[in-house]
This record gives sequence, C-alpha cells and structure tokens, in this order.
Amino acid sequence: MNISLPRRTLAMCLATAVALSTPVASAQTGTFAWPLQPRPQVVTPFDRPEQNWLPGHRGVDLAAQEGQSVLAVADGTVVFAGSVAGKPVVSVDHPGGLRSTYEPVLASVATGARVRRGAVVGSLTSGHESCSSTCLHWGIRRGRDYLEPTALVRASPIRLKPLDEEGR
Repeated sequence: MNISLPRRTLAMCLATAVALSTPVASAQTGTFAWPLQPRPQVVTPFDRPEQNWLPGHRGVDLAAQEGQSVLAVADGTVVFAGSVAGKPVVSVDHPGGLRSTYEPVLASVATGARVRRGAVVGSLTSGHESCSSTCLHWGIRRGRDYLEPTALVRASPIRLKPLDEEGR
C-alpha cells in the first residue's frame, strides 16, 4: 500500500496553512530588517489587546544600549520625529500601509525625509518605563491594527523537502 500520496497532500496543506497565516501578508519577505544591529534580544514580547482600547503591549521591547543607532526597518518616509508625552519618538510610513514607530529615540531625521532600510533614524536614549535597563520599543501598525513586529523579520520562504524512498 502506497501511503506517500496522503503524506504529500498533508505536507502541502500544512505549508499552505502556514503561508496564509502570516499576519503581515502585504509585506514582502526580505523587505524588513531589525531596527538594531546586531540582532537584539526581545525583552518584552508583543501582547495584542482583544480591543484597541484595552491594555496590552502594542510592540516589542528590544535589549539595547543607550546611544545605540536605531535603523529604519524598511524604505519609507518619516512622518513624525519629535516628542509624545515627553518621550522622543520617530515614526516611518512604509509601502503597504504599514507604520513603524521607535521610542525613546532622539531623531537624526526630519519629518518628510525619505529613508532606506538600514538608515539611521536616531539614537536610543534611556527612559522606556517597561524596561529595567535601556531598551527600544518598536511597534508596527496598519491603520488602527497593531501587528507583531518580529513577524516582519522572521518571515522566510517555506521549502518542502522531497520524501525519501519509503515515503517518510
């Protein structure tokens, strides 16, 4: 009895389900990068609230050092570089309706500036209240919907490997 066909079908269904479940479907793989180099540790993960008005963590906190350069995660246009509630913030609009926000960041770019992925947008300062040491709060949203930022940089193409002779 040949059972390799159902296993192949199952593998294809699984691969399709994973590909379709990506929450940032309009972002192209490889167009986004981490806002810090080297790749930082996530200190506080994303915690999407059930409703936009409920408490939650609408981004991720990344371990960093004060004065570290903060980089644009993708090509875009700076739409805000200033202070919000006494905190320095930089926001960049990207194709596909995405907006990235970085705080607390002292801007080295001006509102209206075009930036390329990897360009320095500012330097990190201390003061993000949810971190015991210096960290970068990085958020991504599309309209009013907050998205998991690390999904943009974790995306990678799915590669199916051929089955061996026994169908495993």
